[in-house]
Amino acid sequence: MIPISLIMCCIWAVLACLAGLTPQRYHWPAAWTLIATGIPLLGWVTMQTGPLVGLIFLVAGASVLRWPLIRASQGLRRFVAAPPEDKAP
Repeated sequence: MIPISLIMCCIWAVLACLAGLTPQRYHWPAAWTLIATGIPLLGWVTMQTGPLVGLIFLVAGASVLRWPLIRASQGLRRFVAAPPEDKAP
């Protein structure tokens, strides 16, 4: 019997592909919705089927949501690489 969490992950992946077909103005709201539903779903599938399957779905989700990850890494890089503020008079 296939665990329900795997079925839900496959439905999530189909919805992610359909969100990519929408006009571009809907991509970021759809990405935030997919992130908000994907994180608990990833925890559920990892709990039910084990860490290897969870890692596979993590990589699959990251490949679908690559632009939010790229933007987050750019912001983090800017935050970490920011020069220290000189407070000397």
